[in-house]
Amino acid sequence: MRKSDEDSSTSAPTFRIIREVYESTNAHERFEAELDKALEAKVDYIIIEPPRLGDETERWITVGNCLHKTAVISGVASLISSLLWRDRPVIAAPICAISLFCTGLYTVSWNYDPCCQYQVEYDEEILSKLPLGDVSAPMILGYSPNNKTKYLHRSVTLLSAAFCAWQIWRSYK
Repeated sequence: MRKSDEDSSTSAPTFRIIREVYESTNAHERFEAELDKALEAKVDYIIIEPPRLGDETERWITVGNCLHKTAVISGVASLISSLLWRDRPVIAAPICAISLFCTGLYTVSWNYDPCCQYQVEYDEEILSKLPLGDVSAPMILGYSPNNKTKYLHRSVTLLSAAFCAWQIWRSYK
C-alpha cells in the first residue's frame, strides 16, 4: 500500500539498495529478481549498484519515455495539421499512424511494467540525502506515478485518430 502525499512529505522516503555482490554464477539473475521486488513494492528510491543492471534499466526507461513522448508529440502534430489543412488528410494520417503505433507499442510493452513508474534520478539535492555509500556511480531510480500522463498520452492519440478518421471519411464522401 502506498503512503499518502501528506505522509510522504513528513516521513523519510523509502529506498532499496541492490548490492553488487557476486556470490554465485547467476548473480545477474538475482540482481534482476531484487529489482523486480523493489519495483513491485513501489519504494520511493531504488539504488542499483551493478552497472550492467543499471544500464539495462536506464535504457528500458529511456526507450519507454521516447515512445511516450513520440506518441504525444505526433498526436498533437496530427491534430494541428488536421486543423490547418482540413481538406488534406494525407498530411495528418501518417503522423497519426506514428502516434497510434507508439501508443500501441507502449501499451503492450511498458504500460503494465512497474518500471515505467520510475525515472532516473539526477537531482543532486535528492541524491545527497540517499545512502549511496562508497559506490562510484550507482543508478538511482525515483518513483514517479504516471497515471495522468498515460491518460493524456492515450487521449491525445485517440483524439487525433478520431479526428483523422473523420477527416478521411469526409474526404471520400
